[in-house]
Order: sequence, then C-alpha cells, then structure tokens
Amino acid sequence: MIPRVYIDTSVIGGCLDQEFQEHSEQLFRDFKAGHYRPVLSDITIAELLQSPKEVESLLKHPGLRGAERVYLEAESISLAEAYISEGVVTDANRVDAQHIAIATVERVDILVSWNFRHIVKWSRIRAFNAVNLKSGYPELEIRSPRELCHEKE
Repeated sequence: MIPRVYIDTSVIGGCLDQEFQEHSEQLFRDFKAGHYRPVLSDITIAELLQSPKEVESLLKHPGLRGAERVYLEAESISLAEAYISEGVVTDANRVDAQHIAIATVERVDILVSWNFRHIVKWSRIRAFNAVNLKSGYPELEIRSPRELCHEKE
C-alpha cells in the first residue's frame, strides 16, 4: 500500500524557497516515482491559485499528476472548529486548522508542511491529536518534508 501524503501550500511553495527547496523537490520526485501518493485539498489549490504565477505553475509538476483530491466539507469544518474552540490554534489560523481537519477526516497517512509555527510543532501536534481522539478520529502523523525524506533513507 502506497502511503497517502497530504501536502499543504508551504510544501509546494518550498520548491521555490532556497531553505526548503531540496526536500520539497525530493518529495515531488518521490511522488513521481510512486513512493508516496500526493493528496491535495481544495484549500491548497485555492491558495495556490492566489499565489504568484511561478508558485501556481507548480500545480503542473509531474509529481502532482494524478494527485488525489479532497475537499473541505461539513465534517472537516466541524473538526476545524473543535481545534479552534479547544485553543489549539486561533481563529486567525483557521486555514491551518482546516488543513489538519481535512487530512484527519480523509485519514491520510501523513500530513507534510513547512509551517513550523502552527502545524509542525510538537505541542500543537499533540493538541491536534488530543482533539482528534476526543472527537473519535485517529491520530494524524504530521511531519516536515525533510523528516519524510529522512525516513526513506
């Protein structure tokens, strides 16, 4: 079974950022090689469509061809609201909560992000997963692309 990997906007934009480029591009090569299956949400796509053209054009990357599409629906919205009401993130970070909620509801194997402030942070990961368990969902693996590439080695 090929692991399903939800990627947020920061991972795609990371292909154009010197600090994150190496590992974002390696993840895309891993997608293209079939090591992982990319999962894109309607939120990620909407954010990319509002980005500069060079970032938006990354949606055409060969590693993203055939990416699974998932959507923000009532169940995900409700879970995102639970993250906010439980104080995991603030209302100002609603989109981050929605990314986590979609990935959780869709039961992806792992979510990757370069957002170390609101997503890939040990205390937040624990808090997101506490709400997940309280709400009847499984824990969600949340990592940076660097960690995912490292685990393959």
